[in-house]
Amino acid sequence: MGRATHRVEYEQMLLGRYLHLHKSKGRRADSTLDRSAYILLSRIRMQGPMTIGQLGDAFGLDTSTLNRQTAAAVRGGLIERIPDPDGGMARKFRITAEGERRLDAEREGITRSLDRIMAEWGDEDIEAFAGYLKRFNTDIERIEGRPWPRP
Repeated sequence: MGRATHRVEYEQMLLGRYLHLHKSKGRRADSTLDRSAYILLSRIRMQGPMTIGQLGDAFGLDTSTLNRQTAAAVRGGLIERIPDPDGGMARKFRITAEGERRLDAEREGITRSLDRIMAEWGDEDIEAFAGYLKRFNTDIERIEGRPWPRP
């Protein structure tokens, strides 16, 4: 197959396929959140309340897409609009208690799935894999100029 990046491309394609097969309309079978809400809530939890502009910068998405996503999350009780705690003019979105609960449930479901998949892996292998994924993601973020906060 040639260069190792060809193998990475192939395995990435398969990973995308497996993720698609294990979800319905963007969700796992036992999911409580769709993908966009999961990512939105994760970012707001890590960074704190954010404006539409800040979300646009973070995600690289246009305002109309973010308005649809945030409106759906507000309707679902996952986030709420609040005045800027720092006194700015723009209102910010903050995760609600329900949003926190459902994000935690979603994370737990994903972690259980990963535990099943990696049941035969040793802790060192899982740590190494997590390290490589972090490195891969941070290199993408560096190229895009959109770093994500991490715990």
